[in-house]
Order: sequence, then C-alpha cells, then structure tokens
Amino acid sequence: MQSPLDLFILAAEPSGDLLGAELVQKLLEARRDLRIAAVAGPHLRALPVEPLFCMEELQVMGFIDILSSLPSLWRLFRKIRRTILDLQPRAVLCVDYPGFNLRLEASLRKAGYSGKLIHYVSPTVWAWGKKRIPKMAKTLDLLLTLFPFEKASFASTSLRVEYVGHPLSSKISLPQCDEEGSMLAIFPGSRRKEILRTFPAQLEAAARLCREDPDCAIGISLASWDLAPLLIALTQQKEALPITFFAPERKEELVRSAKVALATSGTITLELALHQLPSLVTYGISSADLFLAQKVFKIHLPHYCIVNILVAEELFPEFFGPNLTQDCLFSQLEELWRDKEKRKRIRKGCHSLRDVLQTRDSATEAAGYLLKII
Repeated sequence: MQSPLDLFILAAEPSGDLLGAELVQKLLEARRDLRIAAVAGPHLRALPVEPLFCMEELQVMGFIDILSSLPSLWRLFRKIRRTILDLQPRAVLCVDYPGFNLRLEASLRKAGYSGKLIHYVSPTVWAWGKKRIPKMAKTLDLLLTLFPFEKASFASTSLRVEYVGHPLSSKISLPQCDEEGSMLAIFPGSRRKEILRTFPAQLEAAARLCREDPDCAIGISLASWDLAPLLIALTQQKEALPITFFAPERKEELVRSAKVALATSGTITLELALHQLPSLVTYGISSADLFLAQKVFKIHLPHYCIVNILVAEELFPEFFGPNLTQDCLFSQLEELWRDKEKRKRIRKGCHSLRDVLQTRDSATEAAGYLLKII
C-alpha cells in the first residue's frame, strides 16, 4: 500500500465492523481519495479499503474465553501494532473492543506513534474499570461516544469527548410491532457460547407459553446463517412447536410481526426498545464470569441492559446468573404476554428513549470529526 496512509481502522466484532463500514462510506463520500486500511469484517471488506487483517481472528467473549485465547491474541496484537508503526497512518480509529484496543492504543503511543488516536464507542467506565479514564486521557486524541451520559465520566480530564449519537436512533423512525399479534420473537444472540447458555431457557419458556396459548407462534431470528444448524438442532430436541426461522435479512419483518420478544443482551435490546417491542432480556454469562464480574471486578449496577440504564428504570426485565431459570423466565413471559396494560407501559417508556438519544446520523457526525483530524 502507498504511503502515507490516511486512516487505519480496527474493527474486531460484528457491531464494530458495521459501525466502521458506515463511517467509511461517509468518509469516502466526502473524500474519494482517502487511503484506508483495516482490521476488517465482511462489511468493511465490501468497501474500497485494504483489509490487512480479518476481524474473525479476534472474536472471543467472556473473561474465561479471553484467558484461553491469550496466546493467539497476543501474537495478533504484535502483528497489528507492527503494521501500524510501519505504515504510520495519519490517524488510527479503534472501534469498541476495549480490552484489546485500549492496550493497542497505549502501546502505539509508547512505541512513538505520532499520528492521531481516536476511539469510537466508549468503554463502560461508568460501570467498571474507572482506572481506564486517566489512561485514555493520556493516550487518546478523541473519544466518540454513542450515548450522551458517557461524556460526564471524562469531565475531570482534558480528553476531547464528542457524542455522535447511536446509529439505531436515526434508522428506526417509527415503532413497528404487532400489539394484537400472536408471535413471540426470540433473538438468541450472535455467539455460539451465549446461545448454548441462554437459548435452552428461552426455548423452554416459549414452549410452555405455547402450551398455555395455542395461538402463540414462535419466530427465531438468525443473527447469521452460520448459526442455523446449531439453532435448528436445539429446537429439534423439543416437542413439535410452531417455529419459523427468520434469516438475518428478515429481522425487521420478525420485529414487526411480534407482540413480545425474548432477547439475549446486546445491541438488539436497544433496537427492540426503539421499535417499542416489549421484551425480556437474558444474559449468556457463565458462573465463572459472573463470579469474576461481581466479586473480583466489583460490577454492581442497578441495571445491566442498556435500555434500562438509559431510562433509569427496569423497563425490560433482566435475567442472568441465578435469576436465569426456566421458571422465572416463563413466569415473567406469561405475565407480559397476557397483560396488555403492562405492555402499554413498556412501550410508553420505550418512547422516551428518543428524547434521551436524540436523532443524529452518527456516521455523518463521526466522519465530520475524523475529516477535520485527517
């Protein structure tokens, strides 16, 4: 690749790949001559960037999984750092993935990289890891956040922090769910391990609801085609159920058809809230991860779902650790399914999210800050 390079983007997971791709599209609309390289997933690889590394090599989740993957992650870390130092891009943009990216940013600065370092999506320093705040302020030139409340965490530092908005808030303009329908939507997640931990409880709760209400139908969202064999195999272990699988490109159709949803925690919960679809949230967390989170890292929050954090109340009931049992999940699901007034209250709370998030085109906002830096 020719030098100088304008921008190196590191996207290490599907959400980061999508955010990075939307940003690159806006950058290239304004400056077609930009030279961009990346650690890229499928969305970034579809654009005119140089994919020097594949995102899939970095995908792990949970404290335990990360520990077992440390040797390969460390080798890749050094390769990426060496590549950036050799290329000397004008700017490096790291998207989310803080455990890896914050270390990479600090290491680049220590190794003498003199270009601009931008981090896109704030780590959850408002929940845990507050020691990261001064380190980020020392290393970064700019932090771009998705949520308005995150800027306050850095108020005591000199770090420039800009709220660019969440991409979903501008994409979902009107609520689209079927209040009078009979579809229960299940969003099992995008990682095999979290599916194995939570989907059996989700499916059992759904099966019991179908026995209580013969009109109930189940729609299961496939986050990717690769997950289809696993989810089909798990559903075949149950009695015959009225199940329809929805391909990744039909996710919006499932949301519009649903009356209630069961969702594994992630960005999908915010999407469901913006659609004003009443939902129950489950967490794919192992016993070991839960112990580390609560006892070692001291993570104790009134809410863990981002929807509940934003509205400062438990709008979507949360189930994790010892609370994620088939009986608990079914009890809440049945109540939500039958209680029209409760669903109405949840939808009203979801509507207030728009006032909190505002309506901004996050990719355009972020691209504007990057173009000034480049």
